[in-house]
Amino acid sequence: MTDAVTLAAHDVRWEADGRMIIDGVTLAAEPNRILGLIGPNGSGKSSLLRLLCRLRKVASGVVTLDGADIAGLPRRDLARRLAFVEQQATTDVHLTVCDVVRLGRTPHRSAFASWNAADEQAVEAALTRVGLAERHHQPWHTLSGGERQRVHIARALAQDPRELILDEPTNHLDIRHQLSILALIRRLGLTCIVALHDLNLASLFCDRIGVLHEGRLVACGAPAKVLTPELIRRVFEVEVRICEGTGGHRHVEYVVDHQQGDSR
Repeated sequence: MTDAVTLAAHDVRWEADGRMIIDGVTLAAEPNRILGLIGPNGSGKSSLLRLLCRLRKVASGVVTLDGADIAGLPRRDLARRLAFVEQQATTDVHLTVCDVVRLGRTPHRSAFASWNAADEQAVEAALTRVGLAERHHQPWHTLSGGERQRVHIARALAQDPRELILDEPTNHLDIRHQLSILALIRRLGLTCIVALHDLNLASLFCDRIGVLHEGRLVACGAPAKVLTPELIRRVFEVEVRICEGTGGHRHVEYVVDHQQGDSR
């Protein structure tokens, strides 16, 4: 790992029901860059993200933020520094867009503190960054799926984080909104760790890619070095061809045998 890191996992393990879910993972997020996590369903992506933001406690190993064990950081201090956008975040349908984003200010306010100008400024800035400043008072339930995801990102930004963790932020979105959300994340300029399913989106938007397989990190590096036919065959059990895409990004082309039946 490079010395210029902020959030890092060091030989992290976590198990559930007697089964090892995360098995000795070591990886690090570089400042102001996007680290993508890919892997098949059940490979441990979501579990690892929750360990990185202390929603789960590691069984062994350590997660550090600027070299300090996050287990020793006050939860409020950690929430002021690191924000997490869940895969399928739910929100009360009676709330407005502003109500949802205001929830992100919780780590910065004491239990009985009144709402102040700094809080309002943070909310407005977050909505502006995600392109929803004009939707301030719109009811939550009237938003599209892509707009709702932008609001959840705005809520995370209202925490004023330096690190942003996102669990499959493009899940259930159409292609246009997938590209829009990832382009937004790219423009934020934050240190990001994002779990993705789509290999081509990971190649297009991530600076580095970590590949999880059965709870282990089997590769981590630049997309051009990680996304190889051999690795994809081993991890995802599919055949691909790698083509050079726009801007030097690798494009994964799946090889499908239409004559082949179900191999299960």
